Amino acid sequence: MKSFLKSFILMLQFFTRIPIPISIDMEKKAISRGILFFPIVGMLVGIISWGIYYILSFLNRDMAALGAVMGAVAVTGGLHVDGLSDTCDGFFSARSRERILEIMKDSRAGTFGVIAICLDLLARYAVIKDLPQDAAITAFVVIFGASRLGAALMITFGKSARPGGLGEMFSSSSNKLYFFISFFAYALICAVSGGFQAVICLVAVLFVFLLLMRYSYKIIGGLTGDVYGAGIELSEIAGLIVFIGVEKWISFL
Repeated sequence: MKSFLKSFILMLQFFTRIPIPISIDMEKKAISRGILFFPIVGMLVGIISWGIYYILSFLNRDMAALGAVMGAVAVTGGLHVDGLSDTCDGFFSARSRERILEIMKDSRAGTFGVIAICLDLLARYAVIKDLPQDAAITAFVVIFGASRLGAALMITFGKSARPGGLGEMFSSSSNKLYFFISFFAYALICAVSGGFQAVICLVAVLFVFLLLMRYSYKIIGGLTGDVYGAGIELSEIAGLIVFIGVEKWISFL
């Protein structure tokens, strides 16, 4: 039990900026067990973002949406936004596979990366602003958790495009049993807490990851840590759009 707790804390330390004054080494076994906690980390990020959204909603919906977007970026340290930026810089450079990987590794943001960040944040703001306030907590928690489950899917079943990179470190440590436990447990949580709407959003989020995985294989022959981050960002936007769409569809029935 203690080893699983350490893995959970390690995932929190790696994927968020939540201050936890404990030093835990990035060992393969700890990362492998950490796959179990990917959705939980996402749910915590979602709860924090929703909390900011809820407090600022007493002012107006614009401030609430802006606060939620800024809160998510702050609590993750912009980790996934940076991954989206690097991925777009590389994928849209129209260069060779080797050059694309070099561009993605470059810490400087290029034109496509900056455009991707701007569109990502604007899309999040627009979609969150249109969320029904009484169902917002379900949207944040379900979709943010689902996006991390999607990243676990990529890590577990994908192959690394760059030996020795961050993506390779996670994929080489992955455990299919832990992923399936995480998947079925989270699917059950979605079905119980959010019903049909939550399950549809989960499917939509995972579908985005599968599409991105296929495209990444075509461009660079595998996956990297940046692609994981891009998947989280893109799938959350898609999931929020689907959530609103299903909500409006249900209201017409």
